[in-house]
Amino acid sequence: MNFNAWQDGDMTTTALELAPAAPTSGPCCAPLVREAADPAAAADLARSFKALGDPTRVRLLSIVAAHDGGEACVCDLTEPVGLSQPTVSHHLKILVDAGLLARDQRGKWAYYSVVPGSLDRLGALLSEAAR
Repeated sequence: MNFNAWQDGDMTTTALELAPAAPTSGPCCAPLVREAADPAAAADLARSFKALGDPTRVRLLSIVAAHDGGEACVCDLTEPVGLSQPTVSHHLKILVDAGLLARDQRGKWAYYSVVPGSLDRLGALLSEAAR
């Protein structure tokens, strides 16, 4: 293949050699050995992973899970992460929306707990992906 180029005001012609195309006979990819995530499950898991893409949210989830009784008041979560209550509440809302935490309003305080099975589901997905 030839193409024209301008060099110092003069047109020059340069030849290009292209690599030969890969053979097209036979399958191009290995077959699936297990079922892949369907679009709805993939979107749900992506939302969970996106929520955990922030170190503060990972810490908050860990703190809630480690709390006595498996639940924590938002008032108990501001000091460990060193953020204001509105900022902590914002992060907690993202974790709730992702299905990782549940919220229970008691008077003026909100209490958070890990949604049963949510961490197991993420762990199972990661284990499957590693195989």
